[in-house]
Order: sequence, then C-alpha cells, then structure tokens
Amino acid sequence: MPLFNAFQLKLALDQLRAGGLVAYPTEAVWGLGADPFQQSACLHLLRLKRRPQHKGLILVASSIRQLDFLLHDLPAEIRAKLAASWPGPNTWLVPHKHRVPPWVHGEHDTVAVRVSAHAGVRQLCHAFAGPLISTSANRATEAPVLSPLECRLRLGSEVFWLPGQLGGHAQPSRIRHYLTDQQLR
Repeated sequence: MPLFNAFQLKLALDQLRAGGLVAYPTEAVWGLGADPFQQSACLHLLRLKRRPQHKGLILVASSIRQLDFLLHDLPAEIRAKLAASWPGPNTWLVPHKHRVPPWVHGEHDTVAVRVSAHAGVRQLCHAFAGPLISTSANRATEAPVLSPLECRLRLGSEVFWLPGQLGGHAQPSRIRHYLTDQQLR
C-alpha cells in the first residue's frame, strides 16, 4: 500500500533530481535523503547535519536489485546472508570498489547499504529507481528526530518534507561488517 500520494512523490522526486534534500519517516527516526551521485546535494546534506565527510553515509534501497551494482561480485553465501536480513533494520558494510563516490563512502573501503522495510522509504527508492542516501535528520550532536514537527523545527526550509509515521522500531538499524558480522552500531 503506497504511503505517499502521486503528487507528494512527484515533488520529492523533483527535489532529489534537482539536487535537493528530502526528509521522510523511516523505521525508527526521521531520515534525510539525497541522490548519492550528486556531489552538491550530498555535501549540502553533510553541512546541514554538521557531519564530517570522512565518516561516510548509508545507501538505502527498496530492493536488493537496486544494490546489485555493489553486491553482484560478492560470494553467493554472503549475498544470501544479506538477502535473508532484508528488508529490515540491517545495514551491512560491503566493499564499494570505487562504484560510489568518495562523499558517500568517506575514508572507508566499504559502504553502508540497507534494504528498508518501511513502506514509505521503499516507495521513494522505487520511484527514484535507485538507492538514496539515508541518514538521520538531526545534526551530528543532537538526539534523533522522532516527529515531523521536530524535524521541521531543526532543519527548517532547507528540505522537502514527506508525511508519514515512523515504523515502530526503537533503534536505528544495526550496522555490521559483511565478512565478520561484527556489529559497529
């Protein structure tokens, strides 16, 4: 069942394609998204969040197919492990092999990827026809944003807002390394 109506979705897509930012509900907190391949959009997002570029960002997708460009050459058992954890609150660090820009992977040889279980996030990524940057819609030193009003008060008019409800998770996704399963968050 779609979360956003056609008009809301069109406005969000126009914003993303024009290099803008979009705020939306995710599983646990309000998220902030951008086109990962538009440097100016991602750098604007990092400035707005006051997040250092070297830390890297998460790519969120509506399906594992949207991440095939990063996952296709992983061993079959690793792909199966990732696929079994999605959609859901599981972010995996996988090798990027320079298939994503440095403003996405930061100083790392891996990039964080996730297939969301949130209907709105999935709808947005599906309509965008690819993965998006997805990060919490709060500044680096602030607590996570849990309501659309709080999100608007903190980030103001610099982003386009999609309506909706959080997905009911108490915590953001777990972040684990694809080979070792070591949990980093």
